[in-house]
Amino acid sequence: MTVLEIVAQSPRDARVAIGNGADRVELCQALITGGITASHAVMAGAVDAVGGDRVAALIRPRPGGYVYDADEIAVVAADIRSAVALGIGAVVVGALRPDLSVDTDAVRRWREAAGDADLVFHRAIDVHPDPVAAVGELVNVGATRILTSGGTVRAGDGTAVLGAMVAEASGRLQIQAGGGVTIDAIPALRAAGVDAIHLSARVAITDGTPAGPGGGVDEYDVVSEELVRAARVAADA
Repeated sequence: MTVLEIVAQSPRDARVAIGNGADRVELCQALITGGITASHAVMAGAVDAVGGDRVAALIRPRPGGYVYDADEIAVVAADIRSAVALGIGAVVVGALRPDLSVDTDAVRRWREAAGDADLVFHRAIDVHPDPVAAVGELVNVGATRILTSGGTVRAGDGTAVLGAMVAEASGRLQIQAGGGVTIDAIPALRAAGVDAIHLSARVAITDGTPAGPGGGVDEYDVVSEELVRAARVAADA
């Protein structure tokens, strides 16, 4: 069975995702920016809602690229320790050097901070000049899995690279397909041999009141029960 991971931004999202067939969630906030670290309270609420072993927490200090300075690397390490102390089972991180190679020094530091929790290298890999070659580096620094679209905007268009990464990994770590995943793309992703599929399964809603001139948009996204159930069926087909 292909593991199904759903992006969650709240304890409610986590509960809906797991309750409708997801195996785990990736927890973040400000998904519109690509996602940043969720607050301590949101992490604690998600752990209470579904259990820490089903939560992978994105630890990303800011939007933008993945070349971090010493202060940002230290913040990520501290946030990892806080997340793991709450019982979260995996942390999702990524760092690159200015030449876009993997910043193995930062990842090793974060691997140490994570202790017994899984460490996932996220879609920073998709701007790496050779993501297939990077698989071995990430094995050596202790990554548990890689979240990747195969270097494309949508993972459904990256199946050739995803398949090559699966072959390169050879069971040493997991390759998880994510990035613009639609229900229709899941069969092709499974055929590429990935270990897990990651998608947002979101719909826009409104509370019926205006956000006003200082509140941004009136709508916000939540996990859809229907989309999670459809993704579960596709992942099991």
